[in-house]
Amino acid sequence: MEILKVSSHSSPNSVAGAIAGVIREKKAVEVQAIGAGAANQAIKAIAIARGYLAPIGVDLICVPAFTNIVIDGEERTAIKLICEQR
Repeated sequence: MEILKVSSHSSPNSVAGAIAGVIREKKAVEVQAIGAGAANQAIKAIAIARGYLAPIGVDLICVPAFTNIVIDGEERTAIKLICEQR
């Protein structure tokens, strides 16, 4: 499954376009965010992506979970949002 990493500086519209593109092509995508700002941008992007996909009959669902990732040798906890077609 493709992973999209979102930061607090990511543009929700750009991330939404990426999400919609991957969903159209592969039917599922994982969105990762570390921190409140990044999680906020990720959620906004998913909401926008639902709007992009609805006209073509795709209902986007999202399942939230935690995951541990290593950044610069440190283990961090991230929110992982698994998005797929319903």
